[in-house]
Amino acid sequence: MKRWSFQTLAAVALAGLWGLGLGLMHLRGDTRFLDRFEATMTDLRTLFRGRIDPPDLVKIVTIDDDVVWNEGGYPLPRTALARIIGGVARLQPKLVVVDLLLVDPGSEEGDQALEQALGQVPSVIAGAAVFAEGKQWIASGDTGPMAGVPSADRFLLPLQRFADRAAVGIVNVVTDQSGTPRFFPMLFRRGSRIEASLPLRVATAVAAENAGVESNRLTLAGRSIPTDVSHVLPLAFYGPSGTIPTFSAAAVLNGQITPEMIKDRIVVIGATVTGGGDVFPTPFDSVLPGVEVIATAITHLVAGDGVLRDRTVRLADVGFAVVLPVILVGLLVWRRSAIGLVVIAAVFLMSLGLNFAAFSRGIWLSAALPMAAAIPPVILFGALQLWQGRRRAQYFAMRSGLLQQFQAPVVRDWLTRHPDFLAKPVQQDAAIVFIDLSGFTALSETMAADSIRELLKSFHALIDREAVASGGVITSFMGDGAMILFGLPEPRPDDSAHAAHCCASLCDGTQKWLASLPPLIAAQLGFKIGAHFGTIVASRLGGRSYQHITATGDTVNIASRLMEVAARQGAELAISDEMLRAAGTGNVLSASGSLSGPMDTQIRGRSRSLKVWLWKSSRIGESGSAAG
Repeated sequence: MKRWSFQTLAAVALAGLWGLGLGLMHLRGDTRFLDRFEATMTDLRTLFRGRIDPPDLVKIVTIDDDVVWNEGGYPLPRTALARIIGGVARLQPKLVVVDLLLVDPGSEEGDQALEQALGQVPSVIAGAAVFAEGKQWIASGDTGPMAGVPSADRFLLPLQRFADRAAVGIVNVVTDQSGTPRFFPMLFRRGSRIEASLPLRVATAVAAENAGVESNRLTLAGRSIPTDVSHVLPLAFYGPSGTIPTFSAAAVLNGQITPEMIKDRIVVIGATVTGGGDVFPTPFDSVLPGVEVIATAITHLVAGDGVLRDRTVRLADVGFAVVLPVILVGLLVWRRSAIGLVVIAAVFLMSLGLNFAAFSRGIWLSAALPMAAAIPPVILFGALQLWQGRRRAQYFAMRSGLLQQFQAPVVRDWLTRHPDFLAKPVQQDAAIVFIDLSGFTALSETMAADSIRELLKSFHALIDREAVASGGVITSFMGDGAMILFGLPEPRPDDSAHAAHCCASLCDGTQKWLASLPPLIAAQLGFKIGAHFGTIVASRLGGRSYQHITATGDTVNIASRLMEVAARQGAELAISDEMLRAAGTGNVLSASGSLSGPMDTQIRGRSRSLKVWLWKSSRIGESGSAAG
């Protein structure tokens, strides 16, 4: 398997394992570190869903500022509370729920009146669980259906005289870090004693039977009630304060409430007095009375319209936590480009949209878990790819920089844009220039190898500089000489003029270079240049492992042989009449130096003679002979 394939599969597998690990923690309810973000996303989803009308099952009667003012203070005297309950009872409710803790004795008159009022109508009153160290949740270590039920340090229960008249339920809720109620535990325990929550007591009273407890659900009146981890009921608020119909207790006492408004409904009595402290923030309100939280939970249980968040939903969360990072990392591997990033963003937004849509339909999929599962692997793998990409870019830049030294810049750039350049041989006209040192072979026998290398290096640098400046392409360095071609990558009308300019520049530059050498070395060296214009065949030559661009044909051979003519005639440059005419009358050779010819010259290896011009620069007399 290729290395990159293994790395890709490893990255995808690790992303899936990361999501699976988080998912298994989530399945057990152990991802508390995600609660803050989950709470924020839940608020957003709730607001996106908007206000919904609750079923007409529950009414709220509040002990508000008007009642407290009329009755002379808060807490209300038990006689006043008894009158409120009695007033509600006369309206024939199905059940009265008192969201007040009646744990301390009051006056005998008041307690007796309240006891009698509770006996007039089916009632449920509130108790509270107290947890060690002030915590709101300590899970029991049991297994089986009661696993995870919160274990209280003690219970605050109503006076026994009240408990004899009404059922008792625990009112503790589970809030997030912002204080928003998110869940209502259905069961509490202290040792072997189990207490039901206030909403569950209400639901069992309405159904007239006890609830069954099974793993991840309750059963009541033939109906299954899904619960989350530790038998908690998720809360989904219907809207802002007052969404569940609410009346002041003052209206009840004054006879302003008609039976039609209360009859056969569950009535929850609770305090909303300013400074009472029983308030919570929600997505809709910064302050929501606790009695409305209780009423919301009761409605969910009785109507079965709460948001669904149970083990099945958590298993779906695990699936999303595994699949989403795998898909996103896979997409990052597939195409790390603008299109790939757009597709990744689209998949991410689609998953988020699906999450919002499910919440609006009453299914509470986790929003924090898939993000926590997907974002770190995508960031880490993306960073790894960027790092590897940068390493590869640096590597290829180094290789490119190295290879650039073996190919002319103009040809290199052309090959980059046209990879098939000269894949097939091309016949065209071109100007060919050869330059070679004279006396170098004999000199190299007397010099050290390092000295020879430095000498050739400086000479080749001179040729490269003049060839590039004139628009030529060095097709090869041949020891102490070079071949320069004018006409690649595309032939131009002024190729010969550029070649003539290159010849003059090479002559002048080489004379200066020779003059810069130690006299003993310079005295043994000379140079010769041959130039010709004609038809060539340009192509790539070589095998599969290495190819180079070169030119072949009679024009190349003639240009090479003209160096011998220059050496034999004591000239710096021998240039064919075809080349000089192609360069035009205004070429640099005609305007400078000494140009003589044309003369019919026999070229070695050719049966016919060739008209040749000889050229010497004006420096020839100053620096010595050109050819040796």
